[in-house]
Amino acid sequence: MIDHEVLDTGLGDEDDDDFDSAAADDELLPTDRFLDRELSWLAFNQRVLELAEDPRLPPLERANFLAIFASNLDEFFMVRVAGLKRRIVTGLAVPTNVGTSPEDALADISAEAHRLQLRHADAWSRLVAPALAEAGVDFVSFASLEQDERNRLYEYFHEQVFPVLMPLAVDPAHPFPYISGLSLNLAIRIRNARTGRQEFARLKVPPMLPRFVEISRDGERARYLALEDLIANHLGDLFPGMEVLDHHAFRLTRNEDMVIEEDETENLIQALEAELMRRRFGPPIRLEVTEDMDELTLKLLISELDITEQEVYRIPGPLDLRGLFGLSRVNRPELKYKPHLPTTALAFQPGDNNERSDIFSAIRSADVLVHHPYESFATSVQAFLDQAAKDPQVLAIKQTLYRTSGDSPIIQSLIDAAEAGKQVLALVEVKARFDEAANIVWARKLEKAGVHVVYGLVGLKTHCKLALVIREEEGSLRSYCHIGTGNYNPKTSRMYEDFGLFTADEQVGRDLTRLFNELSGYAIEKKFKRLLVAPLHLRKGLLRLIESERRNALAGKPARIRIKVNSMVDEQIIDALYRASQAGVPVEIWVRGICSIKPGVPGLSENITVRSILGRYLEHSRIFAFHNDGDEHIYIGSADMMHRNLDRRVEALVRVRDQAHLAQLTALFDLAMSDTTSSWWLDHTGTWARHHLDEHGNQLVDLQDQTMTDVQSRRRARATR
Repeated sequence: MIDHEVLDTGLGDEDDDDFDSAAADDELLPTDRFLDRELSWLAFNQRVLELAEDPRLPPLERANFLAIFASNLDEFFMVRVAGLKRRIVTGLAVPTNVGTSPEDALADISAEAHRLQLRHADAWSRLVAPALAEAGVDFVSFASLEQDERNRLYEYFHEQVFPVLMPLAVDPAHPFPYISGLSLNLAIRIRNARTGRQEFARLKVPPMLPRFVEISRDGERARYLALEDLIANHLGDLFPGMEVLDHHAFRLTRNEDMVIEEDETENLIQALEAELMRRRFGPPIRLEVTEDMDELTLKLLISELDITEQEVYRIPGPLDLRGLFGLSRVNRPELKYKPHLPTTALAFQPGDNNERSDIFSAIRSADVLVHHPYESFATSVQAFLDQAAKDPQVLAIKQTLYRTSGDSPIIQSLIDAAEAGKQVLALVEVKARFDEAANIVWARKLEKAGVHVVYGLVGLKTHCKLALVIREEEGSLRSYCHIGTGNYNPKTSRMYEDFGLFTADEQVGRDLTRLFNELSGYAIEKKFKRLLVAPLHLRKGLLRLIESERRNALAGKPARIRIKVNSMVDEQIIDALYRASQAGVPVEIWVRGICSIKPGVPGLSENITVRSILGRYLEHSRIFAFHNDGDEHIYIGSADMMHRNLDRRVEALVRVRDQAHLAQLTALFDLAMSDTTSSWWLDHTGTWARHHLDEHGNQLVDLQDQTMTDVQSRRRARATR
């Protein structure tokens, strides 16, 4: 069993010998013990694609998974592939499988990405589009339209589309135009009727217009045409006097990996804004073209964009299926998941007289663990901050903000609190990838309202999800805390699965007070009682917890490790789990995305099981559970098992103590790891196999549906008391 006081004092250096001896054991582990992280990420996106291919899912949800796959792959190229190429070009070390060169690793990634993009296109044309058509949502070509439909579309084109189109010629007087990243374009070859000379033009498909144009609607049946198809069939109106010879769609992905030397800049915001401008002009890393593009046009694009043949992706179907996100507006509930209305957490539900719940009174009574989106974000986190902003007894609010929206009620509550004269500190992470520009905007909005806005520590992203409210009660101050696994974002809280712990525990309050003071100052405090904080001692704390389970197993005591994360790639953590497995510790990993651990290898990881669950909600919470000789230690927080989370971010895990909460988290893990629950299983080769049907072909238990049922059951049980 772990000595609580040793753990609570911040895991000082006095026990480093434990880790030195463990590190020596690494030399005995096989050199090929890690799966490639990039290929593992592509395997994750394949799991998303498998949901789109599943005929048992509602058709509009299948289309949504195709859009998610496309969006995910865009980000993979913009960040992961771009970063890998940058490291190769600059000569920096590139993590690859042993015996694999960086160039070979990039070739492997390209080959797998090509395969998946072809499978993605096939899933749309052969599976999802026909399923939608059968349900009355039909996507057709311009060539299949009747003349009266073409006439109506001609009017729509000239009224709604033509005015915003900007054809750009390429000739001696007009250089090849800048092609923005992720834009959908038409490459057009035309012939001058007077000179007979062939010319090239580029036309950008306007991103502000609906990607799919409604042609007709008859009751529940609707027909749609892709916007680029509509434009392509009216090119003559854009080039009067010219003969349109050919046209093809293409799309470019650019390097959007950002590098800011924070210790060399005097103004982080200005440096970030300059980097955002540079990112728009990042070098191309992927060119998607339609399968029928002629060689002349393709060679021109390759030459002008300075891209390699390996970076060209020929797609047998429409490009940029992110446009399928727009189908969420189609009003066909029977073609979607059954709606789920989040319930208010039991502790925060109104009393018998239906008066508004007193959030602070509920938290004083006992810790509250809230599970989103099954339990409402609006009636818990939002209500907590809203009540704090309006309560005259509240003196101060401190909060970290990583991703949110400028119109968020969270932002408004902080503004209201500041305008009411309270002390308000917002630690804004302006370096949150792809949200940088938005974060700068609303950070300035907070500053104008009188909120103290700080941007964290140089060289570290502040990724932890923390809120602290200081309230005066009977002449003394009391701290109310929220530690979460997900962002303070009302929009994503309806789609992301996360946990949040509310507590008035004095020790947690002191920990958060110290942590916020250090984040707005110059250094990270080394010693916390209820928190494990990165970058100084989260890694060491987890290694100590894993080592304790290993020693308990060797001593013949019960032992078990359970970890739920988005990504599992940190080599030191994985090696510690291998050693625990070798000692006989059952290790259960529940991972959504990347996983570099190899389960089921004899003599190394036969006691390690890895599962993945994907569904209507994005599994986002992080849970770390250790048997600890019967005194269960369970932590929740924001950290994944990645180098950046453990070494280059401020992260925080909080230990859950309430027995009912421990039972709830344990039951969730039991359900996730059960052979009767639908999930993907990882083997030692890196292959994920989907297990969603029993031997009779019946659907296995859907964890997310079952969790909805369990939450509603708890609510009904309370109502009948």
